[in-house]
Amino acid sequence: MDRHIELRSFVLIADKGGFAAAALAEGVTPVVMGRRLTALEERLGVKLMHRSTRGLRLTELGEQFMERCKLTLRDFDDLELSISRSRRSVSGELRVTAPSGFGRRHVALHAPEFVAQHRGLRLSFQLTDSFVDLARERIDLAVRIGPVSDPNYVVVKLCPNRRVVCGSPTYFARHGVPRTPDDLLAHQCLTLSASSSQQRGWLFRQNGGVSAVRVRGDLSCDDGELLFEWIIKGLGLGWRSTWEVQEALSSGELITVLDEYALPDYDIQALYPHQRFVPAKMQAFIAYLKEQYATPGYWTQKERSLRSARSHPTA
Repeated sequence: MDRHIELRSFVLIADKGGFAAAALAEGVTPVVMGRRLTALEERLGVKLMHRSTRGLRLTELGEQFMERCKLTLRDFDDLELSISRSRRSVSGELRVTAPSGFGRRHVALHAPEFVAQHRGLRLSFQLTDSFVDLARERIDLAVRIGPVSDPNYVVVKLCPNRRVVCGSPTYFARHGVPRTPDDLLAHQCLTLSASSSQQRGWLFRQNGGVSAVRVRGDLSCDDGELLFEWIIKGLGLGWRSTWEVQEALSSGELITVLDEYALPDYDIQALYPHQRFVPAKMQAFIAYLKEQYATPGYWTQKERSLRSARSHPTA
């Protein structure tokens, strides 16, 4: 039997002066209340109440135990209330992980404004292109790009996104255009060495399923921004998300190929472990990111301003 129920029942019986009144308050039968008291006494190995035809009377040990029980139950109620309030309020610490480049530009970038709206909140970020075990690293929320198949997590779509193979016009002029995914084996392909998805290969939809092509190239790195610059300079092809290259595609600096083989979606998503009650701070931050990403012109305007800052650094 639940020890918490036993303690509450004991206190209730003592306060009401009998099983019948306590049972009425608890919504059970007097027999159930009697069984709870008996179970508590047997577990403790002491007599807590004297029973007689004239009613119930606490033993000396019962009186001592009664006072401790009330303090314990009061502390327990206070703890529950505190946790419940915390769950409903946007406060405390929220630990977030995201891919390095995307995290800097489109997750952590929004932290100051979000924290300013919720003064009791602390945001902590772990930005990395390597896989992060949320439980081991004690991370509350992850922003991931691409499909998530782990059934232990709740996945919330933040924004649509696709993965495309792209290169500069000068690269294609020198090396030709691949017509099928397998043609990539004859091209310089620039890969993100820290990304577990790229280590498995570039993914394509063909023959009714998804296949991976283990591409090769003379250059790789663990920094998405450096990889992007290499692609712009015509050093090779990249398999990049539209959130990163959309502005360059619009301006003609980059061109996509193999679009007919591209996966239908490679969405930007938030995920967190399954839990009965989702903290308000997590729900609020997810909603805030979705709102930012849905702002008209957000992606092209953000990328344009970032590229301008890189091209004209301040002294």
